[in-house]
Amino acid sequence: MDTLTRRSTGADGSVWHLTPADRALVETKSRVNRLRFAALLLFFRDRGRFPRVADEIGPETMAALAGVLGVPIPAARLALDATGRTLERQRAEIRALFDFREATVADAAALGTWLRDHAVAQSRDHDRLTAEMEARCRALRIEPPTPDRVERIVRAAVRAYEDRFAATIHGRLAPEVRARLDALLQPASGQLDDGEDEPSTPGARALLNFVRGDPGRASLDSVMRELERLQTIRAIGLPTNLFVDTLPHEIELYRRRVAVQPPSDLRRLPETARIKWLAAFAHLRGRALTDSLVELLVETVHAIGARAERRVEQQVINELRKVSGKNNLLFEIANASLAQPDGTVREVVFPVAGEQTLRDVVREWQSGPVYRKTLRTTIRNSYAGHYRRMVPKLLDALDFRSNNAIHRPVIEALALVRRYATSRQSYLPTEEVVPIDGVVRSLWRDAVIDTDAKGRQRVNRLTYETACLKHCVSGCVRRRSGSSVPTATATRMRICRPTSPRNAKTTIRRSDCRSTAIGSSPACRTRCVRRCINSTPDCRATRM
Repeated sequence: MDTLTRRSTGADGSVWHLTPADRALVETKSRVNRLRFAALLLFFRDRGRFPRVADEIGPETMAALAGVLGVPIPAARLALDATGRTLERQRAEIRALFDFREATVADAAALGTWLRDHAVAQSRDHDRLTAEMEARCRALRIEPPTPDRVERIVRAAVRAYEDRFAATIHGRLAPEVRARLDALLQPASGQLDDGEDEPSTPGARALLNFVRGDPGRASLDSVMRELERLQTIRAIGLPTNLFVDTLPHEIELYRRRVAVQPPSDLRRLPETARIKWLAAFAHLRGRALTDSLVELLVETVHAIGARAERRVEQQVINELRKVSGKNNLLFEIANASLAQPDGTVREVVFPVAGEQTLRDVVREWQSGPVYRKTLRTTIRNSYAGHYRRMVPKLLDALDFRSNNAIHRPVIEALALVRRYATSRQSYLPTEEVVPIDGVVRSLWRDAVIDTDAKGRQRVNRLTYETACLKHCVSGCVRRRSGSSVPTATATRMRICRPTSPRNAKTTIRRSDCRSTAIGSSPACRTRCVRRCINSTPDCRATRM
């Protein structure tokens, strides 16, 4: 209970106390009624209404007020919420003093309309809507109705808003779009037995259950499943401006309802409400699936490199024996060579450094280039032999964009990869302008570019594709909602603040012109790709 105490303040910030004019008015009452009249007067000035229960005014406040008026403190609480001719006359006098009036039936209807148009969209919480309604009554100088009537007005306003909003969304959708939304609550085509109209277990095989599924661990299968879910959502064909004038938390409210209710319960809803809920779910689910695909792409490409590194490292460790003390060994070889400059290697060098030791030194020096070449080959073979099946569909689902000129080569390279994603050519056409700088790193450059029999440079298509995708996700790739394009598809936000001042924002955009932005920074490498779990001083991740 919100109790009014002695130190409570009114709307004008003044302490709750009697003014000289108030005392003069109170003293015109009989001694028995002075305390109750003063309490009602001060409470109405502070709240714009009369107390609904006696506990709304604290006992210490009543005691202090009785002391100011010089009347005895009542043994029991005053019945400020009771009825009676004297009490009704006092309330009418106080209302007239502040130029207030009682609420009528027309006022109740007007208050409900005002709540529907100005307050319900902000919140569905009845306590908050009640407070908004009381504030509105005070602005209109109307005493609020009784609590039961207020509750009915609030409920009616919420219901009226929901009905109007549902009718608006229903009217914006074409009949075929509404039919595709309803199809989410039915089994996928081909899953029903002959002559069966409903699934035997309600909701068990509805298409909605598949669309609501989790992506699972990063793998080729999980990427393909998420692509199928995204294609299912996009096939509905929701208009881009369907929720253009709707607050985000409202859409999220309806999405949560669909996310937890079985399809059998959703099928029993009225058509307008059902379509509204499903449209909100499909609208936000498309964004979430776009997020999930980007995340799976990052994790899958990282997993390819991590597995290749472990495999190659194990091979190198088994073959390599590191030689210690190479500086001292070099000094001894130089000293022996200067002492006998005309001697042979076997006579001069081998006695100082054994033949096997020198072989180990050569192998250790060669292990750097061998390791990089083997790692590169392993990554390419793993990608070309297994993971590449996801690339054509993934590039059709995601449109990569950038608002920073630094990353234009990467965007152009991804566009080139998309054009030739289904090609069977081993090399890209010579007439194509192939971005190399800023796309292909030194580890991959000599494998991407080779020379034909005529001495012309050419670009290996699969190796270039592998290097391009590896470069796109090996930096700090993070989505940022609300990019420079009109409509965003992301629901999560990552902000990367590197030490370098040249931090760019790259956009991963859906093909239907709804987009998300991602921050890209060369300063934050593998640790940022792993969702910034181990945060570093130059990289912080934030979820909105």
